[in-house]
Amino acid sequence: MTILGLSAFYHDSAACLIRDGEIIAAAQEERFSRKKHDERFPTHAAEFCLKQAQCTVADLDAVVFYDKPFLKFNRLLETYLAFAPQGLRSFMMAMPVWLKDKLWLSDHIAAELQYEGKILFTEHHESHAGSAFFPSPFEHAAIVTIDGVGEYATTSIAIGENNRVTVLEEQHFPHSLGLLYSAFTYFTGFKVNSGEYKVMGLAPYGEPKYVKTIYDNLLDLRDDGSFAMNMEYFNYAVGLTMTNDKFSMLFDGPPRTPESPLTQREMDLAASIQVVTEEVMVKIVHHAKEMTGEKNLCLAGGVALNCVANGKILRDKIFDSIWIQPASGDAGGALGAALVAYYHHFEKERKIRTPDSQQGSYLGPSYAYADIEHFLQQKNIPHTRYENFDLLCKRVSSFLVEENVVGWFQGRMEFGPRALGNRSILGDARSPEMQKKMNLKIKYRESFRPFAPAVLAEYADQWFQISCDSPYMLLVADIVKAKQFEMSGERLHLWGIEKLHSIRSTIPAVTHIDYSARIQTVHKETNPQFHQLLTNFFQLTGCPVLVNTSFNVRGEPIVESPADAYQCFMRTKMDVLVLGNFILLKSEQPEFTETTDWRKEFALD
Repeated sequence: MTILGLSAFYHDSAACLIRDGEIIAAAQEERFSRKKHDERFPTHAAEFCLKQAQCTVADLDAVVFYDKPFLKFNRLLETYLAFAPQGLRSFMMAMPVWLKDKLWLSDHIAAELQYEGKILFTEHHESHAGSAFFPSPFEHAAIVTIDGVGEYATTSIAIGENNRVTVLEEQHFPHSLGLLYSAFTYFTGFKVNSGEYKVMGLAPYGEPKYVKTIYDNLLDLRDDGSFAMNMEYFNYAVGLTMTNDKFSMLFDGPPRTPESPLTQREMDLAASIQVVTEEVMVKIVHHAKEMTGEKNLCLAGGVALNCVANGKILRDKIFDSIWIQPASGDAGGALGAALVAYYHHFEKERKIRTPDSQQGSYLGPSYAYADIEHFLQQKNIPHTRYENFDLLCKRVSSFLVEENVVGWFQGRMEFGPRALGNRSILGDARSPEMQKKMNLKIKYRESFRPFAPAVLAEYADQWFQISCDSPYMLLVADIVKAKQFEMSGERLHLWGIEKLHSIRSTIPAVTHIDYSARIQTVHKETNPQFHQLLTNFFQLTGCPVLVNTSFNVRGEPIVESPADAYQCFMRTKMDVLVLGNFILLKSEQPEFTETTDWRKEFALD
């Protein structure tokens, strides 16, 4: 049985194909269209999934969409009526799209795919819950999903049992933890549905001085994690912005203008909303434990990408085991929709796999070495081929020791927002200059943002205060005490962004200012190539840790193809590019010339 799952029309549209319950392929549309967070119909992603499965649309038993448009349309109408006459401009902007496209989604899907078969719809939070539970290694589990909003639900608690997910309790719009966090994202000058992780990274620079203000004015939080928001301070229900003038008066002035200098206020706001988010999530998870009595927890929804909160839930030991969907946002809804249809609609038996069924989330396109060589030769790109992969890894390790920045392109592209060692930019975590160099010269992004460590799984607990695997970079833990440098003297009195360049551990490039790190444990079973590189680096240096950041520059999606990788390499001050078993040195490359359609011109024949 072959099922295609789709998510689209909000942000991060994606496609996923499963066959007999196994995930064959999954990818976000942005990787092909090169439009970050592309919300359009995932035409290219669906084409890839069908190609990877070696089938056509005629072979599909069903196409499944990740939410129910009519329910969402009902909620929009109810919201506009409840707040009328406010929101007329927003209403007039939204309705043409709904009346033209979104309400006729079955016809749209059939036309886009040239498909004449069964089209199904799952509820939004049901899709999130399915994406969290069905790939997990658990036979039974509590499931918590938290995001902005689906049809009506903004938070749900469910239970997963064998091949069934049952939603037990929901929190409804407009009361939303995801939208509360996005309101602060907007107010601190970052882009909603894109910059939330920047707020999380900014939080340790500030003091949580606004927590009481938030609870006193914005949020009535109950012991079970449910809450009511004071909508007098928010504009998102009917307006074109997240917050209003009353919100600005409460937090000492208007929203920060995007790209303007950060002030201590933004850092304190970030710290405050992060504390509140962690407290709300912990209460919700405690309530899920009380409701279900389960030992295992699965998490999904966009808020589940808040790895700092996830780390707190892990440390509090509310559940014995936690599994978090690596594509927790709307992209993962495509996967969840396909799995929910397979198990619920078609009533298929579930096969549980360890460590999980997500396959490391390496579910996107791959390129054969022969195809990469053809690309390099056709475009006259200087390169060196390595027949022995171990020798290649030793050479790359020596480049890294010399503090070169390396683009690393191997195997199948990752599904989800994190690069996990196949579309990655790598650096030496021991270098005090690496964080600054990669932020400003490679990624072209804000200097305060931390980088994540990739660590050999077998040595993780010797470097980080973590006692479980973290293969998807979704858990934050501190550097072990033995590797930390104690702050003393004048460094104790640094404030805000002044803290940035203090050396805090033996691996400063991946140590945030609060001694934390967003950890990826690398396993030989799921990624032998990346594991081998880390092993060679460890043998050379005694350090099993590398800086691992996504292979892209600010404002662009992660690279998908060798052409994307080469373009990114040449546009930045990256030193080395590894494409499969080929090494390219920047010093040997000819002058790079941009063209109007570079990707098509440099595509593989």
